[in-house]
Amino acid sequence: MFKVGITGQNGFVGSHLFNSLGLYPEEFQLIIFERSWFDSSKELDLFISSCDVIVHLAALNRHDDPNEIYSRNTGLSSKLIESLERTKSTPHVILSSSTQESLGNIYGDSKKHAREELAAWADRVGASFTGMIIPNVFGPFGHPNYNSFIATFCHKIARNEKPSIHIDAEVELIYINELVNTILGIIRDNISKEELLVPFTSQSKVSSILSILNKFKEKYQDMGEIPSFASKFELDLFNTYRCYMDIENYFPRKFTQHIDPRGAFVEVIRLKTGGQVSFSTTVPEITRGNHFHTRKIERFAVIKGRALIQLRRIGTQEVLNFELNGNEPAYVDMPIWYTHNIKNIGEEELLTIFWINEHYDPKDPDTFFVEV
Repeated sequence: MFKVGITGQNGFVGSHLFNSLGLYPEEFQLIIFERSWFDSSKELDLFISSCDVIVHLAALNRHDDPNEIYSRNTGLSSKLIESLERTKSTPHVILSSSTQESLGNIYGDSKKHAREELAAWADRVGASFTGMIIPNVFGPFGHPNYNSFIATFCHKIARNEKPSIHIDAEVELIYINELVNTILGIIRDNISKEELLVPFTSQSKVSSILSILNKFKEKYQDMGEIPSFASKFELDLFNTYRCYMDIENYFPRKFTQHIDPRGAFVEVIRLKTGGQVSFSTTVPEITRGNHFHTRKIERFAVIKGRALIQLRRIGTQEVLNFELNGNEPAYVDMPIWYTHNIKNIGEEELLTIFWINEHYDPKDPDTFFVEV
């Protein structure tokens, strides 16, 4: 078992890596890190001496004073090295650097300096070190105006604002799940390399990405339609976009009922993609679910009875509650990385229709059980 600590564990990449490591408790033991420990030699030494692997992600990406970026990032790596030397620890250190190293800007220079200093430490003591050179990363829960232009675009579009393009460049990108899988591979295989270029997995012009996100706003957010995806990249963009919507106030969405003397007709979902449709009956007081997905799109549509649907983002405590009633048929879509359930809170049988965009594969179910 690997004892893994992550500096910057609450950041964009750090939180995804932390949550993903938690999916494999038989392989990884998470060693908790607090940002304040960089200012406490005692706490930092205790953390470092407890780890087999340290993934150093803590860094300052943006600041009004460029010199602060350089001094902060180089200072963090220096404190890490000082603690490693004090404790005579030799964990496998994995550093996240950036393709901005080659651009000659302050941020890129600071990451290159940190990488070279940690590589020199590893050479001196015979430790494993991996300096990842990472392209632009995007995915759910990144901070707008900080982590990625895609996060900024998603945040603004979802709130009916119009993003602006400063430079319509061709951008090399990697999705957060793909980066996390790369890091997991480095840990498992003990890959040691001073300069490890992490390959980009998609490439697109900024204007093309903006066009795709605007399509998601029109088709999905405004019309409730699941759009088609020309590539895995577009699916990753869609799952990213959904997490920037105001989920608490967006759901549940009521269906349009067409009623005549025969009864009612309701269109449950309009698709531009495939998937699997199923239904369930649930007796009163029974709860289904309590699991989450990292890539799947899923819709719960209640058409008979009363239901409570609950969602909680992994790594947080806030629970979102949605009550649905078959008298006014409605649906809730499940964002990725939100554990969710559905409970029959009525006195009659609950009838629910489920749609998911993938056929079930028992070898790769993308279903992780966690109580809401």
